[in-house]
Amino acid sequence: MAQVHAEARGAAREKAAKESGFNERFGVFAECLLTGVWIAVFSLGVVTYPAAFAAGARHLRRRTAHEAGGLREFAADFRAALRGGWVVGLAGWAALAVVGVDVQAARAGLPGGPLVGAVGLLALLAAAVAGMRAAATWTPGAAWRALLPAAVRRTVLDPAGSFLIVGGLVVVVCSGWLIAPLAVPVLGAVAAAAVAVEERYRHR
Repeated sequence: MAQVHAEARGAAREKAAKESGFNERFGVFAECLLTGVWIAVFSLGVVTYPAAFAAGARHLRRRTAHEAGGLREFAADFRAALRGGWVVGLAGWAALAVVGVDVQAARAGLPGGPLVGAVGLLALLAAAVAGMRAAATWTPGAAWRALLPAAVRRTVLDPAGSFLIVGGLVVVVCSGWLIAPLAVPVLGAVAAAAVAVEERYRHR
């Protein structure tokens, strides 16, 4: 009889552990979607998207580390990241404008236009990945001008992780193409992917 009770208690503990693991994973997924909404809202300042992404990544790092944090902490991180992040955001829009000119040249049939357009698009994609990798490692007090060169090196040295982030961007674009509002929460999943990629690289 005692053995039966022990087996029953063991089965109950195993079931509780499985339920706890499921709840934890579901909670992280829900937090990613909520973080995506925060990132989208705080990116409405046009040049504020790097700071918003950095704050979102730090929020998710706190969540996976079981540390307390909510919208108030996210906003505080956003303000801190914005001090240098707005320059990065402005540079990103400038790069997008340059690539737009290259694409227009390619469409106009100018000599060498298709090659220049393709190179410009690849460079823009690589810059976006490097920017997200830099944002994923941002902490209060960190300088963007120090984070970005290191992120560029990781983008080149860790192509598998970079392609994973590119895949996240593709999901955002496809979600926005099919149902525009879906792109907003999916931004949180991209932030989570960037955080995971950086953690993977750090442990290598």
